[in-house]
Formats: sequence, C-alpha cells, structure tokens
Amino acid sequence: MAGILRTVSNFSVPLFNNVICHKVKTPRVRTFLTHQVLWCKAAIKPGIPYKKLTVGVPKEIFQNEKRIALSPAGVQALVKQGFNVIVESSAGEAAKFSDDHYRQAGAQIQGTKEVLASDIVLKVRAPMFNSVLGVHEIELFKSQGTLISFIYPAQNPDLLNKLAEKNTTAVVLAANNFGRFFTGQITAAGKVPPAKVLIIGGGVAGLASAGAAKSMGAVVPAALEQFKSLGAEPLEVDIKESGEGQGGYAKEMSKEFIEAEMKLFAKQCQEVDIIITTALIPECLIGGITHIGYSDLPSRMATQASTLYSNNITKLLKAISPDKENFYFHIKDEFDYGTLDHVVRGTVVMKDGKVIFPAPPPKNIPQAAPVKQKTVAELEAEKAATVTPFRKTMTSASAYTAGLATVLGLGIAAPNSAFTQMVTTFGLAGIVGYHTVWGVTPALHSPLMSVTNAISGLTAVGGLALMGGEYLPGTLPQGLAVLAAFISSVNIAGGFLVTQRMLDMFKRPTDPPEFNYLYLLPAALFIGGYGTALQSGYNIEQMMYLGSGLCCVGALAGLSTQGTARLGNALGMIGVAGGLAATLGSLKPSVELLAQMSGAMALGGTIGLTIAKRIQISDLPQLVAAFHSLVGLAAVLTCVAEYMIEFPHFATDPAASLTMIVAYLGTYIGGVTFSGSLVAYGKLQGVLSSAPLLLPGRHLLNASLLTLSIGGMVPYMMDPSYTTGLTCLGSVSALSAVMGVTLTAAIGGADMPVVITVLNSYSGWALCAEGFLLNNNLLTIVGALIGFSGAILSHIMCVAMNRSLANVILGGYGTTSTAGGKPMEITGTHTEVNMDGAVDMIKEANNIIITPGYGLCAAKAQYPIADLVKMLREGGKKVRFGIHPVAGRMPGQLNVLLAEAGVPYDIVLEMDEINEDFPETDLVLVIGANDTVNSAAQEDPNSIIAGMPVLEVWKAKQVIVMKRSLGVGYAAVDNPIFYKPNTAMLLGDAKKTCDGLQTKMRELYPN
Repeated sequence: MAGILRTVSNFSVPLFNNVICHKVKTPRVRTFLTHQVLWCKAAIKPGIPYKKLTVGVPKEIFQNEKRIALSPAGVQALVKQGFNVIVESSAGEAAKFSDDHYRQAGAQIQGTKEVLASDIVLKVRAPMFNSVLGVHEIELFKSQGTLISFIYPAQNPDLLNKLAEKNTTAVVLAANNFGRFFTGQITAAGKVPPAKVLIIGGGVAGLASAGAAKSMGAVVPAALEQFKSLGAEPLEVDIKESGEGQGGYAKEMSKEFIEAEMKLFAKQCQEVDIIITTALIPECLIGGITHIGYSDLPSRMATQASTLYSNNITKLLKAISPDKENFYFHIKDEFDYGTLDHVVRGTVVMKDGKVIFPAPPPKNIPQAAPVKQKTVAELEAEKAATVTPFRKTMTSASAYTAGLATVLGLGIAAPNSAFTQMVTTFGLAGIVGYHTVWGVTPALHSPLMSVTNAISGLTAVGGLALMGGEYLPGTLPQGLAVLAAFISSVNIAGGFLVTQRMLDMFKRPTDPPEFNYLYLLPAALFIGGYGTALQSGYNIEQMMYLGSGLCCVGALAGLSTQGTARLGNALGMIGVAGGLAATLGSLKPSVELLAQMSGAMALGGTIGLTIAKRIQISDLPQLVAAFHSLVGLAAVLTCVAEYMIEFPHFATDPAASLTMIVAYLGTYIGGVTFSGSLVAYGKLQGVLSSAPLLLPGRHLLNASLLTLSIGGMVPYMMDPSYTTGLTCLGSVSALSAVMGVTLTAAIGGADMPVVITVLNSYSGWALCAEGFLLNNNLLTIVGALIGFSGAILSHIMCVAMNRSLANVILGGYGTTSTAGGKPMEITGTHTEVNMDGAVDMIKEANNIIITPGYGLCAAKAQYPIADLVKMLREGGKKVRFGIHPVAGRMPGQLNVLLAEAGVPYDIVLEMDEINEDFPETDLVLVIGANDTVNSAAQEDPNSIIAGMPVLEVWKAKQVIVMKRSLGVGYAAVDNPIFYKPNTAMLLGDAKKTCDGLQTKMRELYPN
C-alpha cells in the first residue's frame, strides 16, 4: 500500500505551451515576401476544449480485479465539465455499477478497442498484455493520448520503456506530492475491541512523512501525532536512522536497524492478539495462528473502493487543469512551494521519452510550521483563570445586597399590609417556580410552554372580576372586561388540548395502560366541595386560590419526566378550573351576568379547542406565539378597564398610587407581549420574512420608545384627571406595541426559541401585574411561575448559543467568547455522495446517530426518517437521535415532531447526553442542521459562534450532511465540517432525500 503511486501518463498530449501567431504569404511590390499578421493581437487560448476530448473507462483485466476507475457519479461530474465519456460494456458490473447507471449519468457504452483509443484513458491497474485481443493495452492507445492509472515507476522499468518508445510524456501523481486528494482515507479495517492490535508500517502516512522531510522539518513527530489522534500507541525502534530514499521512496534499512526492529517485533508478537501489515503473507494456519493474506482486499469492497478512486480522479483532472473550457497544464522546472506548478512538476517522471524523475526542489520552502492557534476552550480556560476569588465573591455578595435592598425598599414603599402579603406570595411562588422548572427535561420543553400558555389564560379571572351588566355589558370598561375573558378562554382550552396531544405522542407501545380519567375524582371533589361550602356560607376563596396555585405548581413539576407529564397536564386543568370557580363564587354574579360570563368563556373555549384540534404539530411554534399575543392583549384590556372602573375611588383609596403604577406597568408589558408575539407569529408562519429587520438607528429608536414610555408616568401620576390618565394609558399601549414590533422584527428566525421563551416570561409578568392590581393571590402565584419558567428557558436557550439575553433581544450577533479577530479561513474540497453511496454507508454502519435541525421541521421529513429508523433498528443497528437545545423554532420542537412520527423518546437524546458518544459512532446523519453542528465554534476563537455548545458530529468515523446546498446557516458562518475528510455531502431537498433513503432502505429491508 505504501508504495502505490497514482500515475498519469500523457502520450504527447498537444497542450500548447507557446502561442504561435499565423504567418501569411502575399505578393507585394516591395521585396517583403512574408510577414507576421499584425492584427493577430488576441491571445489564442492554449489547450484542447473539453468537448473535443473523450474519456475512456475500460474494464480491468488484472486477475481478481473488480474495481473500475470511474463511478457513475464521477461520469456525471466529468460530463458536466464538458468531457465526452465512454465506458466499456460491463466494465462496472463487478463493482455493482450497471451499464444503465453509466448511461443515466451521461456516458456511452462501447467496446474495448474504442475505449482504449480515447484521448484520456482512466484505469485502476497499469496497462498490461490483453490475452483476449493478443496485444498489449499500450498498443491500442491513441497517439497523443493520456493515461491515468496506478503505476510503480521504480518497480516497472519495462513499462516505462514501452512508454518511452512512444516518445511519452509520463506524469506520476504521488500521495505525498498531492496529499489533498488522499486526505482522510483510512484503511477500512474497522474497530476490533477489546483485542490488542499491532500495525506494522505507517502506510501512506509514512511515505508522506518521508517525502515532506526536506521541506517541513520535524515530520516524524507530526506523523506520530496523527497516529495518536486515531487512538494508536506508536512504537519506535531504539536505533535512530532515516528511512528516506530518493524521490520520496523508502530505502532499505541497515542490518543493525533491522535486527533491532525484529527484536521489537518479537516482543510485541507475544503480547498482541492481531497483527496488521502490508506484507503479502500466504494464507495459512501455523502454530495455531491464522494468516489471512488477501491480495485483492480493495476488490472485496469494489463499490466503495471504486467510488473513492473515482472521486480522486475527477478532482485530479479539475485541479491540474483549472481552466473552465480547455484541458491544459504546463510543466515548469522552477516553481514555488505549495503552488499548482509544484504539484504538476512534482508528478512528471518522463518527458518526450526522457526520465526526469524526481522533480527538483521547490522555491520558498517554509522552514517551520505555523504557531498553533489556541482553541476556544483554551482561551475560555485562560479567561476564567483571570477571575480572582475576591472578584467572584464580590460579584455574588453584590447580587445578594441588591436583592435585600429591594426587599427593604418595597417594605418602606408598601401602602398597606395587603401589598406586603402579595409581595411575599410573589417571592415564595417565584422561588418554587425557579426550582421546579429547572427539573423539566428538555424533551418536554414544548409541552411545558404549551401548559404555561394554558395556565396564563387565568387572565380570564381579571376579566370576570371586572365584568358587569346583564346579558350584555353596560359600559365600555365592562366591554373590555368581557373581551379579556373571551380571548383568555381561547388560551385555556386550546393550550391544554395541544399539551395533551403532544404528550400522547410520546406514548410507546410498551408503556402500561393509563387511567387518567380517574383524576376527575379530585377535580370533582375540589370544585364540588367548594360549591357546597359556598352554599353553606363559608368563604374559602383564598384557600381555593392556594389549592389552584399548588395544582399549577404541580403541573410544571409533573412535566419534569415522561412518566408524570400527563398527570401534570391534569393538575393544570384542575388548578385553572378551581381558580375560575373560586372567582365566580367570590363575585356571586346574577343569573344574567353569569350567562354573559358563561357565553364569553364558552365561545372562547370552543374556538380554542377547534384551533388546537386542527393545528399541525409542525405549526406549534406559531400557535404558541399567537396564544402569547392573546395573553398580552387580555392584560392590556384588564389594566385599562381596572383604571376606568376604579378611578372614582382613587381620591379616597390609600393604595391608589400603587393601583395606578401596576395598571401602567401591566399595560406596558401586555403591549410589548401582544405586538411582539404577533411579529413572531408572522415570521414563523412565513407571512413576514424570517430575516432580521435591522432598521437604521434601531437601538436609539428602542431607547427613545422606552424613555417615552417611562416618561409618560410623570403626567399619569401627577395629573389626577381621568382624561390625562386614559391618554397616558393609551399612549403607553401604543408605544409598547411599537417597541414590541421593533424589538422582535430585529431578531432572525433561528433565534425564535429565545423570543418565544421571553414572550412566555412577559405573559407571566403581565399576569403578576393583574394579580397585584386585583389583589388576587392566584394570579400572583401563577404569574410568578410562568414568569420565572420563561426566564429560565430563555437562559437555557442563551447558554446553548453562548450568547447573552440582551444580545439576542436587541438583534445582535456573536457569542460571549468571540475574540473579534479575522475568522479562520476554511480551505479544502468537499466530497459529495449520491443516494446509492449514502445507502451503502448506512448499510455498512452499525452505530448511527441522526442530528436533525430546523430543515427537517421545514420539510416535514420526520415520517420517512422515523420509518427509516424503524427499519434500521429492526435490522439490528443501534440508531439514536442527538438534539441541540436551540434546534427548531421553539424549545423541544424536534422532540415533539419525532414523537409525532412514532420515534421512541428513549432514543432521542439531548446534546449533553450524546456528545461523548460521537467518537464511537460509525455514521452520523446531519439532516437540515448547520450552526448546531459547526466545528468553528470550538476551532476558531474569532468565529461569531465561538464557544457555542455544538453537537460534535465531526468526531464520528463518517458523516453524511443532508442540505440543499453548501450555503451558510443563520449565523452566516462557513462550516468546516463540510470539508473534513470524513464528511460526505448529500445535497438536495430534505423531504425528497429522506423519502429516497426510505425507499432505498425499504428494498434492503422489505419486511
């Protein structure tokens, strides 16, 4: 293997090195008989047009050789460049490439003689005597033709003589001179744990080390580092001796070195279980040791070996002749290191029948390797080391000081004991909510968002408390109140039904039966018991609020695990129902008013149930955003109605100032939530562009809107008139609505997970404002739960992107770890794979991880992927999913989509759970993801996503990336994994590609 060289033999190819202007002979009066055409100023382009060249691919006649030099994918690439390609009939049959495959790729099928007479002949084995035709293959080559094949120049002098007899210009492309064609091609010898394996010889890496010794300096340590990176433990002979020979070939070592080497081998052979070497030892069984001496190992993997070789050949042709129209390359004896001239000249072994191998050394040879750039993790560790214990403790102490100072300030400013009690309730509920939400598993973040949406519908309590009239409201404030109750009911019914639908999707066939209808017993006792107590003259509304609040806490706590999630949803329903019942009981409305209340809530609930029943789970993010807007609008309506109703009592109420402040703050928070949620809905639904709208001076605009909103409190509080108060409330409603639009519009579609969680938190604070406004413990408890849950989810999303919340909300870019320098330049050539190649890779892998992104959501490809996973698991393969926290457009969206398609939740793992498993993974399928699998986050400190936690898919043995194109993701950062040697790009529409994989795999697993 180490001695294999790639060869291109050029039979006097008419590639013009010099452009000769035409001469024309014309009779003249003067004595000049010949002159050069003066008008021939346009340079004639050298070389031959690709469309005039024919590439021939003959059948290999070497014994047991099953490979072919060009795969159908390679044919397609060359035809696209302009070449005419002909393939010998049945040449690819042994490699499972039929003639029809080649015809479909654009090739013609012809006989042996016609193929060998092509302008360019592609072969795997060197030309040899054809016993069927009775001639040597070289004799059938076209004069002035080109051959690309494996040749051993130092070991095949006879072949070189035959080429010299035809005045040949022969070119050899060796791995050590043209390494980028061969990077990452690791021998397909699989992993053999727990046996101890000894590999004798460095193979291609060893040759590359010897060939680069003159120009690179200390290359042996570099080679050892590559071995170590693969998990190998290198062994070295005690005697130090250079193994470099002429032209990059290995030389025969000294007697002393060989003796020391044999001593080392003898010791190791007693300790190891398996020895792998390229030495050709006949197959036999000696002393209980089996010798496996395959001489045709590549042909035993003919399809994969042919595909790899074909990729190399097509990239070779494009590299040495980069012109888009003509095939041409020039040979120079003086060239700079690392240039294309270096590559071409370093490969020439014969020119016009004269051997000129090896090539002269290049100019400008680098003397030392560049300084290794520090990784993001190293820079973060250095940054953390600079924080002294004093500074760390001081920061913590300052936070506690500020918190306790706030408590003292609220105590001094409290107008009465009721306010102090409400603050106490808020604080305790916040602590409970804080610790409860942290326990929710990320897979259930979407149901958590949905159930908090439903619970936030308790804004209906505020509407009910302010409703009046008989069958219809009698005043404007009462109209606003009934509208608030109506839209809040949409949230309640729709939120709980959507939550139940999502949780039902997580059920597995093996799960035990559930009897959740039995929870009607505590619900009936809770509400029926309250009704009985009310009829008996007991006023236990505050205890009902406590019980309802505890049920809402249980709803969030229940969603911490799959086993208790449906209980959590049931508790949420009980809590909301109990809160509404207690509100009606405390109000004791007339029959007419009760009919108005029931009608508003029934109509809203019916609409909510209808929407929740019809909505597709893939549209869940926009549904959540729409429901958030309803909560915000209900908060605005309730706060304005409360001000209008309570205004006559402000003059005598000692807590009037507090009521006014809370009404103002609730209106502001509700306005931002309402308009921001509508913009988020528009972006998610596709009504608005998902790209960020970066208005000029947007930060100044937002600052001005905030300043005006705060400034509006001055006349609002100073002027006691009704008109001024309403005007200020109307103004802050408009200003907050505009601010919600400008803030949310500046945030791109990929940051929607954070936007939705922040809006969820806003809805909680709006609910808290209603609680303080109405002096209602239930609203305060539930508002604190929702507010803190949304804040915690926002923090989790920001940590997953290594960005601050302000950076996301203000439409910024870059992580907290971004150094700010020039980003790393990504070089290399990507490798593409077609559907058949991808299926082969999946078929050969045993341990597979799938990492989906938003592309899977947008294409709604979860169903074919779920079926594919089912087939693979039934076929005995280990298949799992790796989910990034911000994949999708809301927390946990991909978990729900996969559950909807029937994927068991126990094989869907979070990033932190699966990242350490990638090095042991045979194959990773990246479906519609980009930034969440971008290695620049760890490799490039100057990247704007530096330090962002990502799925480390590139550490797997093989990676298939399924995307529409090589384009960047939302962060507009190039992804280095596309160009890594173990990555293959399967480009195309995600849905069609997934359907194609499903169909192909169904042929392999028909049952």
